[in-house]
Amino acid sequence: MQETILILDFGSQYTQLIARRVRELNVYCEIHPFNHFPSIGSNVKGIILSGSPFSVRDPKSPDIEFNTFKGKLPLLGVCFGAQLMAQKFGGEVLPSKHREYGRANLSFVNNKNELFKSITFGSQVWMSHADTITKIPETYEVIASTADVKFAGYQVKGEKTFGIQFHPEVYHSEQGAQLLRNFVVDICGCNQNWTPDSFIDTTVAELKNKLGNDRVILALSGGVDSTVAAGLLHKAVGKNLFCIFVDNGLLRKNEYESVLHSYRQMGLNIKGVDAADYFYSQLSGVTDPEKKRKIIGRSFIEMFDRESNTIENVKWLAQGTIYPDVIESVSVKGPSATIKSHHNVGGLPDTMKLNIVEPLKALFKDEVRRVGKTLGIAEAILQRHPFPGPGLAIRILGEVTKQKVQILQEVDSLFIDGLKRDGLYKDVWQAGAIFLPVQSVGVMGDERTYENAVALRAVTSTDGMTADWCHLPYEFLGKISNEIINKVKGINRVVYDISSKPPATIEWE
Repeated sequence: MQETILILDFGSQYTQLIARRVRELNVYCEIHPFNHFPSIGSNVKGIILSGSPFSVRDPKSPDIEFNTFKGKLPLLGVCFGAQLMAQKFGGEVLPSKHREYGRANLSFVNNKNELFKSITFGSQVWMSHADTITKIPETYEVIASTADVKFAGYQVKGEKTFGIQFHPEVYHSEQGAQLLRNFVVDICGCNQNWTPDSFIDTTVAELKNKLGNDRVILALSGGVDSTVAAGLLHKAVGKNLFCIFVDNGLLRKNEYESVLHSYRQMGLNIKGVDAADYFYSQLSGVTDPEKKRKIIGRSFIEMFDRESNTIENVKWLAQGTIYPDVIESVSVKGPSATIKSHHNVGGLPDTMKLNIVEPLKALFKDEVRRVGKTLGIAEAILQRHPFPGPGLAIRILGEVTKQKVQILQEVDSLFIDGLKRDGLYKDVWQAGAIFLPVQSVGVMGDERTYENAVALRAVTSTDGMTADWCHLPYEFLGKISNEIINKVKGINRVVYDISSKPPATIEWE
């Protein structure tokens, strides 16, 4: 079985970051809610307890029984996790004299301790807590301090049990990656053998065993996740994988033709379905964003179901679900029914009665790209920006019409091509244009115009959960604005969105 680090989540905003840092060490890990985690098998090499928005002093705060693993497996408590272990075994946690949030520097480091090996005196760490450990149990010893936090790090004597009050997983902790390596590789003894190659070999073998000669259908979107899922399934079942690519008329300019060509180049057994007019008819007169999403989802299901019925003896439905979707479907308060509809084909008709196969459900987005690169999938697909499931429909504020889609496709194409031409595309997490439901006065030549406005949006992010507006060069924005107004009939004004997430979202609808 695959060596695993188990991360127990108490609700911290940084929990996924812990997992990403562990995965960067080529070590497999899983996140589970503190109150809903699997039995600990021999493949589990160590456990990390996350931070939390709760206070350990609150009677209603998360709690856990340590009997099954403390002292038996290497254990690292981060922030809340460290405070919980201190208080539960005889220490004391009190409100901080002042909120400890932000950068701090280690004023004491025990380099002889294996957790702090190669961590230097004065190393910057990131604090984020309103409580402080003011006393540790007698069986604990201090292994790191800052000027304001005496018990910044501790170890339980005679155990591979550690607690730290700072967050090694964030980039602001300068040697945080080294500390996590010390724990995961040296203390837990993980072999660092979880690589794209090993993932592909293991996954393809599992898929062959699971699917046999059964037929599988997969809805392709042109995005990274579904494409890499298709690559893995194709290696496992070959022509028994039937791919369906539905053109909803809301894709980027020429995307349907170019993506279909790319898929055929990959050797996939794929059928393209031109359903643009059907989607336009269903969206006619609709302005509410949520209604648009539901109509597009329902229409896609209808098209997908219709095409699926032309393929006989299908037993499996493949989906490009990735690990963040799995995590988000279970909260620290228990199971949740909410899964992102644009990642999963939700609401499929009961008559299909298909089993689900999700070959990417253990991977983060960056890992999906690395696996795709190893599979030989084209860079143009792997490095594509995320694109919303409902497509340009949620970038057209108000009613969606064929004419508006065509205008927005032209604007979007000029913007994206410009980013690529000027070497800016890879610096941006996601970019696109929004068709605004306003018209404004302009002057073109000697004539007065009254035409449409578009907003350009470009953000930087690591995972889409938070995002900053991208500080694109003024020269670039000026050039693109001029190009759009000159080349796209119907547009006479271009604005740039400088909102971050939160409070705004990446998409406007």
